[in-house]
Amino acid sequence: MTDDTLTSPPAPPPDACGRCGKPADLCVCQDLPVQETRLAVLVLQHPQEQDVDLGTARLLTLQLARGVLRVGLSWPNLAKALGPLAKAGEAPDPRRWAVLYMGSGDDVTATPRGGLRLVDRKGASLPDEAEALAGLDGIVLLDGSWSQAKALWWRNAWLLKLRRLVIHPDFRSAYGELRREPRQESVSTLEAAAFALSRLEERPELLEALTAPFKRLVAAYRASGRRAGAGEKRPGRPGGRPGGRWRGRRGAGKAGGKPAGGAS
Repeated sequence: MTDDTLTSPPAPPPDACGRCGKPADLCVCQDLPVQETRLAVLVLQHPQEQDVDLGTARLLTLQLARGVLRVGLSWPNLAKALGPLAKAGEAPDPRRWAVLYMGSGDDVTATPRGGLRLVDRKGASLPDEAEALAGLDGIVLLDGSWSQAKALWWRNAWLLKLRRLVIHPDFRSAYGELRREPRQESVSTLEAAAFALSRLEERPELLEALTAPFKRLVAAYRASGRRAGAGEKRPGRPGGRPGGRWRGRRGAGKAGGKPAGGAS
């Protein structure tokens, strides 16, 4: 498999913050504390993801001591994708990593609201779920439009070796009317990761701590008078796939699981 990896996000526009990549009036870096977590977080972002103003992937990983954003199309394996997160001389065990996976509407409704679970390729809970959840080393999220995340899913076959983590958030995304979503539980990449970490590490305060800068970003966006224009990503039909902010189509894949959904 060709390694199309870019080790860092593309350079932001000249008038943008060099750290978060946001326009100066949307920058929230002045109050962006770094959180220590047991679990690592890997975000794979499609290189054509262009949602500079409201995208959350970079904002998420800036807040995590064990978070990394990788921009590209494909990586040979999990170790290569982890990049700076990989431990020298130690190959990561894919079964100790989970990719966030929304699955079908049935997969989500089978998950208690406010909860999460690990599922197999048919959406059934794993028999060793409690032990597997406790043994996770990290989580992976896919960031981009639905078609972009689908490309990431199919170009990285090693994702099929990871556990599949279904989450059922018990809150509405801070995007509000700025983003039209096909399902109530659709949230941003940042919100999905914050929710998963808060539950997996049994630290409910993480959810608010990690999402607070995003809420400030959304408030600044609204105050600026900007409106989500034609360039903003739009959801597909209901039926999510792996990713953070998901919107996908049913029945798009076979034998390796359903293709990825979008995140931003």
